[in-house]
Amino acid sequence: MKDTNRNCSRSAGPPHSADTDISSRNASMSNPNIFARKPWILAVIIAVAVTLWMLSGEIGEPPRSPAGADTADTSDPSLAEVRVRRVASEPVVRYVTINGRTEPSRTVALDAQTDGRVVEIFINRGQPARRGAAILKLDERDRAARLSEARAVLKQRELEFEARQKLKLEGYVSETQLAEGEALLERARAEVKRAELDLERMVVSAPFNGNVQDLMVEVGDYLQVGDPVAEFVDNETLLVSGSVSEMERDRLAGNETGEVRLVTGATASGKIRYLAPVADAATRTFRVEVAIDNRERRLPSGVTAELRLPVGEVDAHLVSPALLSLDDDGKVGVKILDEDGRVVFVNANVAASTADGIWLAGLPHITTFVTVGHGFVSDGERVVAIQEEPGATAVASEKAE
Repeated sequence: MKDTNRNCSRSAGPPHSADTDISSRNASMSNPNIFARKPWILAVIIAVAVTLWMLSGEIGEPPRSPAGADTADTSDPSLAEVRVRRVASEPVVRYVTINGRTEPSRTVALDAQTDGRVVEIFINRGQPARRGAAILKLDERDRAARLSEARAVLKQRELEFEARQKLKLEGYVSETQLAEGEALLERARAEVKRAELDLERMVVSAPFNGNVQDLMVEVGDYLQVGDPVAEFVDNETLLVSGSVSEMERDRLAGNETGEVRLVTGATASGKIRYLAPVADAATRTFRVEVAIDNRERRLPSGVTAELRLPVGEVDAHLVSPALLSLDDDGKVGVKILDEDGRVVFVNANVAASTADGIWLAGLPHITTFVTVGHGFVSDGERVVAIQEEPGATAVASEKAE
């Protein structure tokens, strides 16, 4: 009985071991370590996920263009993208700018007209003087006495001539004697005039309104006729003088009103007073002078000045100086777009320059300027143009060749 039970126990053992092996294999199939044993499964899963993600981007909402940008043809990714701006031309006055300096309208050297010693100086160097004002005085010596003597002789000659006229009527004086008396009278009159002038010349006076620029004498100096006394200038009217080229002179009519800016910052205006008819032999330039009213004497002479003269009106475009660039030959210009959306380099013809920018002449009335990216594109290159102003229409759309 015992043997039978023992055999039954041994025969029941193998079926239990088989069930255990099947359970162990099922557990190993669900174990995460399967990716370690079979990595190709993980690679396939990742590839499928990436493919699905990329496809979702293609069929999703397309990316938005930058704010303010217009629609432009971007079918060719090799084209460079630039920003542009349409600018209309406006009439502007063209000026010729001349570097010059201010100078007095008149400068004269005052000389001694008679000899004598300086006894008094009324106006010193640098001081203003009105026309006829005494600058200095020489000693009289015997000039007053000689004038009195000349007047007395003149009176005597007048009486003698009157007497000879009466005697001539009575026949007691010949025609020759009468002529001799008339000659003596005229000589006496000349002596009086000479004495009066000699007395007047003792005082050196201002010939016009102006300033004593320099004084060459001191009290006590003895002067002879012709000795320099002072340099006198007219600062009530200033001249701004400069030179213009042959081309610039042809544009000037000779009566333009010019604008003057001194190196000190002071400004003024005046009209052309002189335009040289003949060029300077050395520089081949023409001298031009603009007269400025300076009766208040607020502007000094001899100061560097910039003179701007109008030479007509032209149509020009106002742009920023930042748009200027150099071409391969070193010429300064700007880049614009033509109707085919190609970059065109044009030389800069500056008509005027202001605080707002520069005015370029010689371009079409409506011109499309490359404002951003002009340093990265070349002449003749096709580009993608995006208008700068929000809501504007693209001005240089790409066209198929």
